[in-house]
Amino acid sequence: MAQAVEEWYKQMPIITRSYLTAAVVTTVGCSLEIISPYNLYLNPKLIVQQYEIWRLVTNFLYFRKMDLDFLFHMFFLARYCKLLEENSFRGRTADFFFMLLFGATVLTGIVLIGGMIPYLSESFANILFLSNSLTFMMVYVWSKHNPYIHMSFLGLFTFTAAYLPWVLLGFSILVGSTTWVDLLGMIAGHAYYYLEDVYPQMTGRRPLKTPLFIKALFADDDVLVAQPGNERFAPPAQDLHQD
Repeated sequence: MAQAVEEWYKQMPIITRSYLTAAVVTTVGCSLEIISPYNLYLNPKLIVQQYEIWRLVTNFLYFRKMDLDFLFHMFFLARYCKLLEENSFRGRTADFFFMLLFGATVLTGIVLIGGMIPYLSESFANILFLSNSLTFMMVYVWSKHNPYIHMSFLGLFTFTAAYLPWVLLGFSILVGSTTWVDLLGMIAGHAYYYLEDVYPQMTGRRPLKTPLFIKALFADDDVLVAQPGNERFAPPAQDLHQD
């Protein structure tokens, strides 16, 4: 069993393995009171006045207390981050890293700007960690790249992957969870999908170009990957487990 887990971990692509490791270590460290969440959460005042720049990163690593919700998000992080990196971004590690950086920037910007809008500021002030939103963004982008894959929700009904974010959003509403983090992830995911996939097809211009200094960090091979534009690319039906 331990050997199988170790093999599964080693086979993960570099970005997925690094993010999953950082998330688990951070969350476990907070649960054991080795790390304090108060030193991790997104606080604009401390970032600007006290130069606690690390909060811009650490708020994406903490997934609250270790419970069923934590396992749920670790499953989605390991699954959809891995699927994106191995398929849509195969051979383009730098582009995948830039996608996460873009998503993190958009999410942070939304929360900071939302905190200055009357009647909305209180809601945004309660968003201290954006880790769940970034995970949801990856799910959204994956669903857009693989819209025809058939999935099953707890064996109750089947649907295509294009509706996965909406199914998860509905599930959050049913169990009484806040939908803000899911909606923010969908907004960031759609912003990336539009600028990276839709807008270039409409205009021939690509506004999201990975900076050269990021490309220099990763030694990628040029790999041609077929994008699932229609059903002939869809693999067999997949089951969505949430328990």
